[in-house]
Amino acid sequence: AIGDRANREVLNVMEAAFRSHPEKKDLRWRIEHAQHIHPSDIPRFKKLSVIASMQGNHATSDGPFVVQRLGEWRARTGAYAWRSLLDAGATVINGTDAPVETLDPLDSFCASVTRRLASGGEFFPEQRMTRLEALKSYTRDTAFAGFEDQLKGTLATGKLADLVVLSHDILSVKEDELRQTRVDLTIIGGRVMFERR
Repeated sequence: AIGDRANREVLNVMEAAFRSHPEKKDLRWRIEHAQHIHPSDIPRFKKLSVIASMQGNHATSDGPFVVQRLGEWRARTGAYAWRSLLDAGATVINGTDAPVETLDPLDSFCASVTRRLASGGEFFPEQRMTRLEALKSYTRDTAFAGFEDQLKGTLATGKLADLVVLSHDILSVKEDELRQTRVDLTIIGGRVMFERR
């Protein structure tokens, strides 16, 4: 639902459905590409328990033209409004949107926490996620959105042992080294599937 009106229309339809069927609980409905939202609709995501699904690298690839298409105010207050959504208590999930964007989740992670454009500028940095929030948006919260939180999304006894070992600690490495992070080891279902040599 790219666009503030599209997001509002979808939220309206979802709200009507929830009202019509109050017995239905834990639906975990989400809006894909919830990229441009009117500020007055941001609290509705939490109120309705609707998950906002976005891709971090869309903010940085779209950033150069968003202001000229939406105007300064709409871009500042509702374009890729991760901080506003998170502060309102909404669940925000992330992905790569390959093949539209690169398949590399680390690229999208970097975009989520820096909002740095290819030109070197930043796209409304006040809306960036913390590194821990971004990590959760790719792991725990995405598993929750897909009703797979009992199976994966965190490391715990009884869950799939799906994980990667990275060359840097993405929660603490300096920003200029963050983009240099590489996958050193990939384990899926407890089996080593990739190991950098």
